[in-house]
Formats: sequence, C-alpha cells, structure tokens
Amino acid sequence: MTDVGIGADRIQIGPRFAVSFHRTLRIPDDGRVYPLPPGLGTFPIRRVADFGERVPAAWRDTGGAFIAMHQREALWLGFHGASWKPNAVKVAIGGINALTGEPDGPELGRDPQNYLVAPAQPWLDGIKTGTGSVRQFVAMPLGQGYTVEAALTGDERRGGLQITVFEPRPGRFPDAPPPAPSPSSGPMRSLAAGMGIGAGGVMRQKVYPDPHGVETWDEASRVTVSVHIANSLRYREITGEDPPPTPIDAATYTEHGLPWFALYDEERGDIAPSERLAGASTIAARDAERDAEDAGRTSVDIPEPQVRKIPGGPAEGRPGSSPPRPR
Repeated sequence: MTDVGIGADRIQIGPRFAVSFHRTLRIPDDGRVYPLPPGLGTFPIRRVADFGERVPAAWRDTGGAFIAMHQREALWLGFHGASWKPNAVKVAIGGINALTGEPDGPELGRDPQNYLVAPAQPWLDGIKTGTGSVRQFVAMPLGQGYTVEAALTGDERRGGLQITVFEPRPGRFPDAPPPAPSPSSGPMRSLAAGMGIGAGGVMRQKVYPDPHGVETWDEASRVTVSVHIANSLRYREITGEDPPPTPIDAATYTEHGLPWFALYDEERGDIAPSERLAGASTIAARDAERDAEDAGRTSVDIPEPQVRKIPGGPAEGRPGSSPPRPR
C-alpha cells in the first residue's frame, strides 16, 4: 500500500509525489482573463487524526488532513514529482472532478482526460472551463449554494478537496533515478464545520495532455487523500492556533508594483475545457442572484511590465517550497 505522510507544508503520497497548498491573491471575476497570481506562502496542514473528537465526525470518517481558509480566499495546488518516474493525479472538489465536472470515480479517463501528470504539470489553480484557462479555486461555506459541488449536484455534503495519485505500471519508467540528480517539479510559486470550493475569476493556465497514454497508469495502485477546509473560527477552535491572515487584495498588490506571472509553455498542448464546468454557477453569478456585494469583483488593470515571463521547465515556476512561482 502506498504510504501517505502529512507534513507541515505538504502531503507526501508514495515515494516521489507530494502536493502543497498555496495562498494567493483572489483574482476578480469580471470577464477578463488574468495572468497567474503569485504564491503568498503555503497553508499549514494538520492531520485529522491528531485532533480526535474536536474535528467533525465526517472528517474522522474519511481521515486525511485539513487546512484553514477565510471565506472567499483563493488557493492553488503545487505538484512535486520526479521527472524520471511521474505520477497520474486526479483532483476533485467536493467529489467533482476539477477537469471534467463529472462525479469523481476510481477510473482514469482518456477522452476527456480526467487527470493530470506530474511532472510536467507544475500546479493547478482552478477548474478547467476554457481553452488555455481555468476558473480560480475560491473557498466558500457549505450550505449556501456557492460551491461547484452545489452547482452541479444540487447538494453540498462533501466539500474540501480530494487528491488521488496513481503509480505507473511496472516497466514503464526506471525503478531508480538516473546518476545525475533530477530536479523535482512543482511550485517552489453561516459558519459551517467545513468549506467547499467555488468558481472564481479566470486566469491563463493550461492542463497538459498526458504524453504517456492512459494505459501507462496502474489504476489498482490509486490512493486518495481527503483535504478538508476549516473556516478560520473552526480552525482556531480545533487547533488553538490562529489561521494565516487574509492576503491583501489584487488591487492593492498591483498598485504596489508587485509582479504577476505568465508561463513559457507555448509548445505544450492543453486538454479540452469542460462544458459541464463552464456552465456551473460561479461565485459572482450567485452573488448577483442575491444582490450581494463583493469587493472581489472589482477589475484590476495590470501593466504589462508587471507580468513576468517564467520558464516552464521542471525546476522553475512560482514561489513556494519547491521550484518557485515567484512571490
């Protein structure tokens, strides 16, 4: 059975793959397509099993880990893997596949591709709704109809994120790394018990087609880890710790001349967007239905010199704890 290790800033699944959860700016949902926002540090990760009866019963049933997020706060996932022996990875939000919008299941799909490969995929910022773009992952309370789970199923029970990792079949890749060190990939860029993920603004990001083929991956090797999301109050009640502060907004960040990012990956393909996800209600749409005000919709003009081009190689990227997506 594949080992799972839950550390302070990443979850290790198997011998080579790890995932980290990065704080970032929430981009406006205003009809524009934005560059990649920066990484603002990783979310602290806690093991559900370490907190006994203090966590909700539903969390104890699935185990895994939890992080703290403020309402309407955004995050991105950073993937850390070995170039000499990659992994297939499925990402679900509230039990909904983040690439296809279909209910998450154990199978890997070829058409549409319902998984990514790490490496070379360094990160994922949102649900796959457009060609060359995604809609940002944004935390919202369960039970208010804002999550993608609610939009596509009419219910909000699961929340959080689910990460499933697959090993390659024997003989597809080397069993040991090459003599020279191989760099790892990934970014180095009403109160309820839990929270889910809603669809935010649009940013430029590709999800690369699998260059190895779906038959490369051993479905029997899959391991799924649940990552629950606690709101700031519940996190403090469970752990006795303060959650990370709310990040500054995108407008303030840009006014101070700080950088946004674009990835040099023109040579890489992009899987087709999901019509199912593209049709799901966004946070902005739900706010409009309720005449709710949200400062996060305010447009931001980003001067071209503030958009830094970064290489797409395995040792480059956004800031964080492995190849950086700069701060």
